[in-house]
Amino acid sequence: MSVETLLIWLLVGAVAGWLAGIIVKGYGFGLLGNIVVGIVGSFIGGWLFGQFGLFTGNGIVGSIIGATIGAVILLLLIRLIRRA
Repeated sequence: MSVETLLIWLLVGAVAGWLAGIIVKGYGFGLLGNIVVGIVGSFIGGWLFGQFGLFTGNGIVGSIIGATIGAVILLLLIRLIRRA
């Protein structure tokens, strides 16, 4: 993995985690937490979109959309677990 690829992963993770924190109000984990939530969300989003045969598009915008949707799902799951 090149340095550029790693930086893109971190950027997409940070943006997706930040957007998911705004969508799911009340959840902010700071920069590092948002990156982790965004990266985990990208795996969740990629898997879900693959299961349903959906496509978010190419490039960084498509990656951010898929990662944000996955991160929102992750934050909602965290909310459910914390309430239980």
